Amino acid sequence: MSDNKAVDIKNDGEKGADTAPTPQNTPIFNAPIAAAAAAAAAAGGDDITPVQNAALLSMLQGRLGSLIGASSGYVESLPKEVRARVDSLRYLQKQHLEIDAKLHLEILELEKKYQKLYAPLYARRTEIISGSAEPTDDEKAQGAAIAAEEKGDDEPETGIEEVDEDKDEEEALKGIPDFWLTALSQHPQLSELITERDEEAVKFLRDVRLAYLDDKPGIRLDFEFAENPFFENKVLSKIYYYEQSDVSGDLLFGSAEGTEIKWKPEHDLSVTIETKKQRHKATNRTRVVKKTVPAETFFSFFATIVEPEADDESELAEETRDRIELDYELADEFKEKIIPNAIDWFTGKALEYEGLDDEEYDDEDLDDFYDDEDDDDEEDDEEDDDDDEDALSRSAKEASEPPQCKNQ
Repeated sequence: MSDNKAVDIKNDGEKGADTAPTPQNTPIFNAPIAAAAAAAAAAGGDDITPVQNAALLSMLQGRLGSLIGASSGYVESLPKEVRARVDSLRYLQKQHLEIDAKLHLEILELEKKYQKLYAPLYARRTEIISGSAEPTDDEKAQGAAIAAEEKGDDEPETGIEEVDEDKDEEEALKGIPDFWLTALSQHPQLSELITERDEEAVKFLRDVRLAYLDDKPGIRLDFEFAENPFFENKVLSKIYYYEQSDVSGDLLFGSAEGTEIKWKPEHDLSVTIETKKQRHKATNRTRVVKKTVPAETFFSFFATIVEPEADDESELAEETRDRIELDYELADEFKEKIIPNAIDWFTGKALEYEGLDDEEYDDEDLDDFYDDEDDDDEEDDEEDDDDDEDALSRSAKEASEPPQCKNQ
C-alpha cells in the first residue's frame, strides 16, 4: 500500500498556496468592515452600550456606502494581455448601450404614434361618460355581447331599452355617474390615497388623459374637472420628464412638476383646521387657538416634490425619496393601466387580470406620500408643565435607537 497521507487542503493552503485574488476567494466587502466587526466583538460584544452601537452602525454605514462599485482586485491581478481583452469587451458593451439608447428612443416615438390612434377612442369614451353623447345601437349591442361573454351568459342582453316618454326628464341620469371616482377607488394604491373628504371633489373628475411632450422626452397627465366648489382649476396636470439611463439606455422618470391648486375659501382639502385651548401658566387663563395642519389627500399627487441633495441622509430626505418613488409608480400606473383600461377598473375586472384581488399592499409606503405634522409642535402648543419631562424622555429614547442603515 502507498504511504501517501491524506492532505489537509485547508492547512496546506495556509502554508504557501497561491493566494492571488479570484472571483472565488475575493471577499465582497473590504477589510475595514470585517475589522470594525471584530473590533466590536473585542470591545465586549453584548456589553456594547446603545450609544457605542449607534456609533458603530454609523461608521459601518459610511463604509458600506464607499464600497458600492468598488473593485475586488481580481481584474487588476490578471495578466496585461488578459486585461486588454477585458477592456475590449467594455468597448463592445458601450456600443451595445448606444444601440439600446436608440431603441428606447424609437419605442418612445412608436408610443407617440399609437397614442394618436387611441385618441378617438378616448374622446368617444369621454363623450359617453359625461353624457354629451349617447352610444349608438351598434355600440350597445357589441358591448352587451362582450359583457355576456365575460359572464358566460348564453343569451346576452341587447343593451337597447325602450325609452319611456312619460318618464320625468329630471329622473334620467346622464352619462355614467362617478365613473372616475369608482375606477380610481378600485385601484389598491389610489383607494388608499382618496380619503372620504376627497370623494366629493373627485366626483367632479370628467377625464384623465395622457399626452407626450414635444420639446423633450416625457409625459403629461391631465385631470379635467367640471366646475366645482373646491378649486378654480379646470385641469390639474402632472408633468414627468424622462432621463436616459447610462447603464441600460432605458428611459426613466427623472423629475416631475405638478399644478398649483387654486383652492376656494373654506374648501382646501390639503389642510385641516384644529382648534386647541392654551392655558397661560402665570394667569391661568385659557384661549382658543385655531391651527392649520397638513391633511392627507389624493390631491397631494399634484404637488411638486423637490429631490433632496444626494449626500443628504436625514430621515426627512429618506421620506422625500420614498414619496418620489411612489409618485413615479403612480404615474406609471396611470400611463400603462388606468387610462388605457379605465372601464375594467370601473367594473373591477382589472383586479382579476392584474392579480390584485388577493395582493396586500404596505400602508406605510402610502403614508410616506403625505407630510406629517411634527408631534413636538403639538406638545409645545399645549404648554403643559410636563413638556420638559416628555422631551427628555424622547431624547433618551432616540439616543438608545441606532440610526437606520440606508443602502442607496
